[in-house]
Amino acid sequence: MRVNPSQEIPTRDKLKGSIPPGPIGGNIVSNLISFRNKGMIEYFMEAWQTYGDIVRFQMGPIENYLITKPDDIHYVLVKNHENYTKGVSMKKLKLSLGEGLFASEGSIWKRQRQIMQPLFTPRSVNSFAGMMVEDIEAMLQRWEKPTDSRTPVDINQEMMRLAMGIIGRTMFNISIDQEAMQAASAFAYVLEFVSQQTIRFVDIPMFIPTQANRRFNASMRILDEFIYNIIAKRRQDLDANQQNDLLALLMRARDPETGEPMSDKQLRDEVITIFFAGHETTAQALTWTLFLLAQHPQEEAKLHTELDKTLYGHTPHIEELELLPYTRMVIDESMRLYPPILLFARETLEPDTIDGYHIPAGAMITLSQYITHRHPDYWEQPEAFNPENFTPERMAKRPRYAYFPFGGGQRICIGNNFALLEMALALSMIGQRFQLRLVPGQNIQPRMVGTLRPNAPVMMTLEHR
Repeated sequence: MRVNPSQEIPTRDKLKGSIPPGPIGGNIVSNLISFRNKGMIEYFMEAWQTYGDIVRFQMGPIENYLITKPDDIHYVLVKNHENYTKGVSMKKLKLSLGEGLFASEGSIWKRQRQIMQPLFTPRSVNSFAGMMVEDIEAMLQRWEKPTDSRTPVDINQEMMRLAMGIIGRTMFNISIDQEAMQAASAFAYVLEFVSQQTIRFVDIPMFIPTQANRRFNASMRILDEFIYNIIAKRRQDLDANQQNDLLALLMRARDPETGEPMSDKQLRDEVITIFFAGHETTAQALTWTLFLLAQHPQEEAKLHTELDKTLYGHTPHIEELELLPYTRMVIDESMRLYPPILLFARETLEPDTIDGYHIPAGAMITLSQYITHRHPDYWEQPEAFNPENFTPERMAKRPRYAYFPFGGGQRICIGNNFALLEMALALSMIGQRFQLRLVPGQNIQPRMVGTLRPNAPVMMTLEHR
């Protein structure tokens, strides 16, 4: 049971400038060992349940603060966002993503966001619905082939393949082949490598040829070769640059000061960010949604009833998605329990006060969707799967940042509309034709590997409805 923050340490008054509670009394090594042994999810959940809505802990030379209240999250991301930068939290990620949209800061980020934003407006995103439907239909046709319905498939791999195909066609006008799948596997390891950096006792320089460093460097070579080949082929195809996909937009862009186009390195950083980070998050969200529905037959039945009564077996048109409120509620509830991004961090530029507690300059602020989405002050039975949490009436009673699967403020995920459309189309088309059933005996648990992934293949059987 989570304690009341005002009662957690009776001798410490919560006055302006006071220090938040937390496992700071132990030495740094013991904190790191605990973090490593328990894993990121369990460690942060225990800290929050023990110490309350703001927790101070230390790993290495930087002080860390876990912030979980929606109003405090709003303060960091919106109200005083200029004091909170991505900072050192992006240091390792930049090894792979470079100065792409996700990792960049300041003028670089503003310029890139302005270039890409037109492609991610609701109207532009809706124009991709046809291609999304084609890729989803191709997957369903593959599932329809006469096979033993009891033969299980790894639904996580199926969703990865689907999401990668959609992002490849819509953003870069490429088809997914074996080389692309190899690059996706390389990116999965890169994410795991970067995630593991946070729990290393010693920061091992990349030039030291450890097994992990060698595999990381080999994975990056695979990724870079794949991305630079895409760029090179597009430069040779001048007609393709008259298209309106993301790569064409980036290639046509000019620096407002110099008039120069993007270098191949700049293009590489943006392509790798959108192509790999973009498909990874959507694939995990779809995987967890299907996983939850397979375990909750009543909610699955409600979804099927809505789809059958509204769509009558046909492929949904874009305007019909608004007639599927329960479908959207299922998606939102899935991302509440299993947000594709478990947490993210900001660094303070100047000292600040949050909820009466002093936060020094240079501190790391951790915001966790996984924890705030389970806060009992805002969610009844927070561990239960209940799409009714997202009725308009219940949503109106909650603070804005009680639910933030796509982040928030200026740095809200640029692809949120794209991801929601893709998930709605996929879920409505799958749900009309198949019931997915978990193979018994699996122990699927969430695992933080850059994104919130299953800890093992999610084996399901595909049963025709």
